[in-house]
Parts: sequence; C-alpha cells; structure tokens
Amino acid sequence: MNSIQTSTNDQVAQRLDRLARLFQMGQASDLMAQTLDKLFAHETQQSLHELEQLQADLAEFEQRYGMTSAEFYRRYQAGETDDRMDFVEWASLVQMAENLQRRLEVLAGE
Repeated sequence: MNSIQTSTNDQVAQRLDRLARLFQMGQASDLMAQTLDKLFAHETQQSLHELEQLQADLAEFEQRYGMTSAEFYRRYQAGETDDRMDFVEWASLVQMAENLQRRLEVLAGE
C-alpha cells in the first residue's frame, strides 16, 4: 500500500468514525441509512459475482488435477506439491476466494 492510499484510508476511517457518532447520537438521516444499505448491497453483490468467477476457475483446477481446492491447498501449504506455475496460481485463487468469503461475512455482519 502506498502513502497516498494510506492517507486516503485514514481519511475514510475518520469520516466513518464521524458517521458512526452521528448514528449513535440519533442524528443520522434516513438518507444516510438508505445509502449505507445500498452500499452494503452493492458491495455484497459485487463480491458474490467475483467469488462466483473464482469458484469457476477453482473448479477447472480441481477437474484438471482430480482433487478439491481444500485438499490441494492443504498439500500446498504442507510443501507436498511442486512449484509449477499452475499450483502457484491455484493457491492464489484459493486465498482470493477465502478473502472474499471473509469480506462477505463482514458485509453480512457476521
């Protein structure tokens, strides 16, 4: 992450803190609540779409190598696979899917 992005993230975090305070004080408008609902819905849909694409890519690797992504990743992390480019890509896709799943859990409030 570069310094410009860090600065922007800090600024957004500060604005979100202010927004949270408004809600806690009961001073947030209906528009604010509706906007947040739409934002969460949009981000959820976008993440679901990305996860669906990743799952299709993972399914291709699973079919090609005859094992589930979970089994492959366990073997990969244990050093039981070689370092062919397919395996590096597959591991990256597994990590991306896990990150998206965690993102969806946060968006859902879990």
